Amino acid sequence: MSIRAEHVNYVYSEGTAYERHALKDVSFEITDGEFVGIIGHTGSGKSTLIQHLNGLVKATSGQIIYNGRNIYEKDFPMKELRTHVGLVFQYPEHQLFESTVLEDVMFGPKNQGLTPEQAKERALEALQLVRLKEKYYSASPFELSGGQKRRAAIAGVLAMKPDVLILDEPTAGLDPKGRDDILNQIARLHEHGLTVILVSHSMEDVANYVDRVLVMSHGELRYDGTPKEVFRQYRELQKIGLSAPQVTIAMNRLHEAGIPVDTDITTIEEAKAEILRKAGAV
Repeated sequence: MSIRAEHVNYVYSEGTAYERHALKDVSFEITDGEFVGIIGHTGSGKSTLIQHLNGLVKATSGQIIYNGRNIYEKDFPMKELRTHVGLVFQYPEHQLFESTVLEDVMFGPKNQGLTPEQAKERALEALQLVRLKEKYYSASPFELSGGQKRRAAIAGVLAMKPDVLILDEPTAGLDPKGRDDILNQIARLHEHGLTVILVSHSMEDVANYVDRVLVMSHGELRYDGTPKEVFRQYRELQKIGLSAPQVTIAMNRLHEAGIPVDTDITTIEEAKAEILRKAGAV
């Protein structure tokens, strides 16, 4: 599996007084099994970009290539693409609408043409994957907590057996425990072979979970690299309204104060190990 953006541009209200360039010459490729984070300030183009990846929004110019085919070809099976590239929107509970959780998760597979029995089998498997307790299957989705609603919404996408799962700020509005539960669940799905694209405003979450980071700024792709490579540029990130994980900034300040610690650190675990190493060396 691969998704490739080639010189993608997107212009809102083209040719009017309200014309705005949301994406400017964006190119990258995501391959099978990657865990990619997309970060950027509000209005940077993150959400617009991910909606291009499953054809919800069509580029003003440029191409999106899925498994070697341009999705803008006239005979391209767009409906099929959206089952392979699943998108969970920010506040995904707004996607819930059926009378029970199980029926909601069955909706996608039924829409794919599966029988009710097959759709139920898919739904039960997906609900088990997201670890939503069985007692909630017959409940109304609107009776669930915020974190449980997120799980149900993710299950609804997983039930369609996507190759790629795209999540737009999946932890927005959750308390710390709910946030960690959702992110740990997403990480487990990735470990089972799912390609994951995570849009997040949290530098700590990105540093802790993803293998690669795309940085968007004013519609442009500014950086593309590992978390360490990207957050090494934290001073440049600050200039475009972003930051690095607080622990990265703290380690850099220790180094600037004359303490020779490694500054190429992005997680608390790495910082702890480095500080203990230095303390043991004294």
